[in-house]
Amino acid sequence: MKEQLTAAGLSYLRHAFTCAAVLYMSGITDPKVLANAFIAGLVGPLLKAIAPNEKQFGINSTFTTKKGK
Repeated sequence: MKEQLTAAGLSYLRHAFTCAAVLYMSGITDPKVLANAFIAGLVGPLLKAIAPNEKQFGINSTFTTKKGK
């Protein structure tokens, strides 16, 4: 279970960081805007997490790592 939470958390952080990085690379350097982009980047993965039919990281997921099996 810990491996699943770590994998999901890293996936969410990668997505949020990418959203903020895209704005920064386009020349937007306002910290408030970048923070909002980071938070907005978490919305998509969090919606994925609460979807009951999501097989990888959803509420009813059966995700297992190679270590576990």
